[in-house]
Amino acid sequence: MINKPDNNKARLRRHKRVRGKISGTAERPRLNVFRSLHHIYAQVIDDVAGVTLVAASTMDKDFEGTGGNKEAAKKVGLAIAKKAAEKGIIEVRFDRGGFVYHGRIKELADGAREGGLKF
Repeated sequence: MINKPDNNKARLRRHKRVRGKISGTAERPRLNVFRSLHHIYAQVIDDVAGVTLVAASTMDKDFEGTGGNKEAAKKVGLAIAKKAAEKGIIEVRFDRGGFVYHGRIKELADGAREGGLKF
């Protein structure tokens, strides 16, 4: 019998470990990223109050293009940075959600930095 590792279970374990160290506050909220096969989602969260301050994804109505590639991730990063700037948020803590920091996750982070977010 072949024992194939459950990649999502490993990701959730990594995410739990990271979340033990990273927490968002009102002054410096957490930029959380989730990537699915076809879409990418980002939200800025204040963990103390337990509220999402800003959110952007490839599912938004004003988003054009396909959602599962690097270009889309960069657009989402720029969109989240623009929405955060409108709310007066400049500094965030980056939470990669247990995903490896490359590909779409890295592009989203680069887009957010390009848009003006500091982390």
